[in-house]
Amino acid sequence: MSADHSTFAQLLARLETPARRLCVGIDPHPELLSHWGLDDSAAGSEQYATRLIDAALESGISLMKPQVALFERHGVAGMRVLAQLMGHMRTRGMAVIADAKRGDIGTSLSGYASAWLAPGSDFEADALTLSPYLGLGALNPALDMAREHGKGVFVLAATSNPEGQTLQTARTTQGLSVAQWVLEGLQEISSAAPGAATGWLGAVVGATSDRGALGVDLERAPDVSVLAPGFGHQGARLSELEDLFGAATPRVIPTVSRSVAGKDPGGVVERLSQHQEELRRVGS
Repeated sequence: MSADHSTFAQLLARLETPARRLCVGIDPHPELLSHWGLDDSAAGSEQYATRLIDAALESGISLMKPQVALFERHGVAGMRVLAQLMGHMRTRGMAVIADAKRGDIGTSLSGYASAWLAPGSDFEADALTLSPYLGLGALNPALDMAREHGKGVFVLAATSNPEGQTLQTARTTQGLSVAQWVLEGLQEISSAAPGAATGWLGAVVGATSDRGALGVDLERAPDVSVLAPGFGHQGARLSELEDLFGAATPRVIPTVSRSVAGKDPGGVVERLSQHQEELRRVGS
């Protein structure tokens, strides 16, 4: 649980407007570090992330999403920095969505779940992204741990990369696209847990994904929250949130990263403010 002892679902329920659900990605790409005048190292990544976190705190941001791979590439030093940053954010009352995209079976998946969702672990997050390639049932150790400890999970469903469409448009034996199968499977899991708060179980649906081509109907998974990357640098506009997601908009978590980082650290608060203002106009 985050510093205020809320479950992830309770936190999402309190973030009632699109502007309050804005999620900021921490993605220390080499070129961003260079733009900021920082070394491409664990130390440079730490400086980048710390400045971004400070700006997000100043702007009242509640959700942060560190890209695990961009810390992991710096080895033990990078992962140590990530653990410290995650602990710092959670202590300051932010909820951390670890973008690790883990997926495996049996004890291997249990190991990932313990690393990222177990209370007191070095990398304890409030929510974790997961890959369903080995089947939704294989994700049960993470789902069970998330339920037990008030965490959240977001399962990849509809991504924006062209390579993903070959798999995500494939048809299951039930005649559903794989992307829709993920969504409806998550809805079934949510429905099978009567009394559990909705929102902890989510799907990753890219804002720039072609949901028509992917056969995705979010209305058939009404209890599934949506983590939506693709805004800002990747092309989707936050002002288009309602046009893109329609009736599902109240359960969408829009995420931004490079458009906030920009090419210098000096304008981060201003860029965040602009994004928040775009979202305040949604539905008005």
